[in-house]
Amino acid sequence: SAAAKQAEQLRKDGNIYFKKDRLGAAIDAYTEAITLCPNVPVYWTNRALCHRRRNDWLKVEEDCRRAIQLDYSSVKAHYMLGLALLQKQELDEGVKELQKALDLGRGANPKGYMVDEIWQELAKAKYMLWEHASSKRSWELQSLKEACETALREKHFLDDSQPEGFLDEAGISHMKQLEVLRQVFRKAGEADIPCEVPDYLCCKITLDIFCDPVITPSGVTYERAVILDHLQKVGKFDPITREPLDQSQLVPNLAIKEAVQAYLDKHGWAYKLD
Repeated sequence: SAAAKQAEQLRKDGNIYFKKDRLGAAIDAYTEAITLCPNVPVYWTNRALCHRRRNDWLKVEEDCRRAIQLDYSSVKAHYMLGLALLQKQELDEGVKELQKALDLGRGANPKGYMVDEIWQELAKAKYMLWEHASSKRSWELQSLKEACETALREKHFLDDSQPEGFLDEAGISHMKQLEVLRQVFRKAGEADIPCEVPDYLCCKITLDIFCDPVITPSGVTYERAVILDHLQKVGKFDPITREPLDQSQLVPNLAIKEAVQAYLDKHGWAYKLD
């Protein structure tokens, strides 16, 4: 009990040092707290936050993994571990951790600042994944297209040995085949070409693609954080229909959420945020 009290005081001291940007002193305080009570996850995440400020990502990863062992539901631990893995270019694993942090954050405090911050980082990471995959697909499609065009040219060259009269038909057929081939590859690459996101997948207020859509009794869907901000700062009414509206009446729009995810899975470029 005495050790626990001392460790808690060291945590408070560490918090004060952290706010004053005295990271070395904060790390020392959290380390002493960990020595006294190694099974308290917040001591590990607090120290990880200091390491993050110093861009010491290896230590961030170590402390966050330990915190997750102690408390698998730690939003901060999954979040910072995700960031550390992204720094190592382990994009797939980093995205998994950020997604876990986002899911846990939404369950614990859907309007908390961290949820939006995690979503921003997750969107950036998923955009990076899409960029890598898109570049690979583009190269593969171009290589395959060139191989097909070469095969058609060789076939056309062989057809040139046919009797006169057949040549005109062969030439026309060759041009048609080339055009069809180009259309096929153009269609195959369409999903990777940025375009306008459908209106029904975007918030009526921000016009951005939904992250956490909720629907009002009036049937209008908004981004959760945006409508909550409106209810708190502007007034308790639906901004479009002007009908009275309370926070308790907001219901997650799971159909739109699934539609957004399906769209993002196919059009990864839509993860790019302004």
